[in-house]
Amino acid sequence: MAMMSIFDVAGSAMTAQSERMNVAASNMANADSVTGPDGQPYRARQVVFQVDPAGQGVGGVRVAGVIQDPSPMKQVYDPKNPAADAKGYVTMPNVDMTDEMVNMISASRSYQANVEVLNTAKTLMLKTLTIGQ
Repeated sequence: MAMMSIFDVAGSAMTAQSERMNVAASNMANADSVTGPDGQPYRARQVVFQVDPAGQGVGGVRVAGVIQDPSPMKQVYDPKNPAADAKGYVTMPNVDMTDEMVNMISASRSYQANVEVLNTAKTLMLKTLTIGQ
């Protein structure tokens, strides 16, 4: 039903932005971890969105995948760290806290905007039902 597609579109956007916030939170949580469960330094992850066609030219969004950030890892000189190499450098995650905060704020605002879309659509539908009373 076309009238209800606005709820599907806004819902898909909220789901996608929620995933984006989860990935940003994971990146920030692991920003200072030297090694992960596989023994390698944590690599930042980024969410890739894709149009989710719902028919009739109007579609939502969906998460196409979560990819690893290809930017170079950080090298920190800390010869006392047990994870340091022979030259005293420790390989740290390639997480940029400023970028992650921007991603988090952007995802949060987009999520809030879609909540407003849902509230406005609900209000309009309720007002439509009162026509003629």
